[in-house]
Amino acid sequence: MIRRASNLQTDCRPLDRLAAGERGIIVSVDCPPPVARRLMELGLIPGTEIEVVRRAPLGDPLEIAVRGVHLSLRRTEARHIDIAPV
Repeated sequence: MIRRASNLQTDCRPLDRLAAGERGIIVSVDCPPPVARRLMELGLIPGTEIEVVRRAPLGDPLEIAVRGVHLSLRRTEARHIDIAPV
């Protein structure tokens, strides 16, 4: 399932490639429908600003801040979320 914010630039990369402290805007959530729905329920909606707070020592999971809430995501989930740099 692809949901894309229409007015954002196409220079985007997956969330799992952002370093700690980097910010961006969610462009799309491209996951199987049940996973995409759950991520969107958590606030990961196209057009929303997101920041990678930190990564676990082995890189998985990563902590993100979105809409004032801190969440932990697996890299496999973060790989399917496209981010445009701010």
